[in-house]
Amino acid sequence: MRMEGDVVLARLARARMTQTRVMTTALAATIAAAVFALPMVHSGAQPAAPAPGANPAAKPEMMENCPGLVARNGTPRLLPASLKGDEVRISYVGHSTFMVESPAGIKIATDYNDYVKPRALPDIVTMNYAHSTHFTDFPDPGIKHVLRGWGSSPDKPARHDLNVGDVRVRNVPTNIRNYVSGGTERHGNSIFIFEMANMCIAHLGHLHHTLNQQQLNEIGRLDAVMVPVDGGVTLDMDGMIEVLEALKAPLMIPMHYFSTYSLQRFLDKAAAKFQVEMNATGSTVISKTTLPEKPKILVLPGRSF
Repeated sequence: MRMEGDVVLARLARARMTQTRVMTTALAATIAAAVFALPMVHSGAQPAAPAPGANPAAKPEMMENCPGLVARNGTPRLLPASLKGDEVRISYVGHSTFMVESPAGIKIATDYNDYVKPRALPDIVTMNYAHSTHFTDFPDPGIKHVLRGWGSSPDKPARHDLNVGDVRVRNVPTNIRNYVSGGTERHGNSIFIFEMANMCIAHLGHLHHTLNQQQLNEIGRLDAVMVPVDGGVTLDMDGMIEVLEALKAPLMIPMHYFSTYSLQRFLDKAAAKFQVEMNATGSTVISKTTLPEKPKILVLPGRSF
């Protein structure tokens, strides 16, 4: 009887694995098709065209230092000389998920979901809900802080301001495009900003539109930013480059590109404005003193979907 029971359990396990692979393959095909089917438009309100003969309105641009914990009021505070005390490790897990580790060992996983997960259990996870590869309804119960990037309604956006150890996490809500109606869902995405080691590091989530001046002011001057570069499911490539120019971060790390083809399309377009470097591994260690002097796109190898 015990052997028969073991056989039944094994068959059930294989059936569940097969079902999971089928669901994941179908999801990948749906999203990949959307990359080519969706119009490349900016979501949200668009500025009115200038009157004939009038000067075009100035584009929003980053003017303030990161307004939060570590970079307020002018020049950031210098830390004592140390090999590790001022360093942050950023590891690309895949799709839109990174593991960000602080000097004190606090681990943050971005766009935490059921499909692409870091090996180590994070202390903090952030999520967005554009589609299911950016969130989960069943986070590991061992995760102490689960930060969802959407609120209970369009009129009640998510607002987070969390301090854990040597890390502060806050968010700036943005809109998303509804894939069914094509309309705008207000506050359906969050840009999360991680303040640690005297740096401000941002994850743009599933960004669907360029940023206005108020949003740029809330984000503040960044040291590094993780940016979706698929060019269709999120913001079109020209729009995303405009966002990067406005943010003025010295270090930009691509994500959410589905294939090497779409990644290369973005890099070819961005190379006219930024330096591009391919990292040998999926992880990099940064500090305030080792950031690039000129804005650089650093590609970390990882799972594209």
